[in-house]
Amino acid sequence: MATQSGRSDLRRAKFARRAPAALSELVGPQHGTVTLPLHLAWSGLTTFDLDQPRLRMSYYRIVLAEGLHEDLVRFLNRDLLVSLWPILRTLVSRDVREVWESSFDELAHEAQAAA
Repeated sequence: MATQSGRSDLRRAKFARRAPAALSELVGPQHGTVTLPLHLAWSGLTTFDLDQPRLRMSYYRIVLAEGLHEDLVRFLNRDLLVSLWPILRTLVSRDVREVWESSFDELAHEAQAAA
């Protein structure tokens, strides 16, 4: 039987494999309406207006949790991610948060600045 620590390590490894090498790879939209494919948004909303803060936050949460590498670079935007991170980091799983903050100093810095 896998321990809680072991399952968390596996989840972190999964998220780390999917992450981009650099935040500059995230070239997704900053504004407008985006429809996510069903493999990402398989329950509930599939279309998000990025100009509405709540929908934008939900969109980012879904893509970070469910997205493969190709999805992350296609649907996330570097500038938006950095600006949303102080709040977004509290809405994603601990595993996602730890992987992204340990991989990208800029996000770790944003988290510290918000604290």
